[in-house]
Amino acid sequence: MTVVEKTLGPPHPFIATDLNNLALLLRKEGKYYNPEPLFRRVLAFQQKNLGPMHPDVALTMNNLALLLYTQNKYTEAEALFRRSLHIRKKTLGPEHADVAQTLNNLAALCYDQGKHTELETLLRRALAINEKTLGPNHLDTVSCRKNLDAFLELKNQ
Repeated sequence: MTVVEKTLGPPHPFIATDLNNLALLLRKEGKYYNPEPLFRRVLAFQQKNLGPMHPDVALTMNNLALLLYTQNKYTEAEALFRRSLHIRKKTLGPEHADVAQTLNNLAALCYDQGKHTELETLLRRALAINEKTLGPNHLDTVSCRKNLDAFLELKNQ
């Protein structure tokens, strides 16, 4: 990364993309390294250089929120998911598949927080968006449907 920064200069968008991808890879690796500082660095860079309402900012917020969620930092994760959702709705439109992705992620957090009424609403909305934009057989649609079905089954027991 240092070579890229020296070549392109620190404000270059490729650096933010590379750092975000590195943080995602490190998150997948799990126990060896905490990618949180990288996500925060990317987020600060993007907000400064792309503006606070850019879709890339929303993506990084979503990624950081997922990490914080896995670390049981629910309050901050929820705030980032909600901010990401707001940005995605405004910049991509309320029917975009990325909006459904964030709704689904927020629903998972709501499950762990015991917010079951909101969880069902979020999953139903995410499923409706996915079915409309991706089709009924897309992996994201099937996954969202399974999440909703599993929740409804637990709810009815």
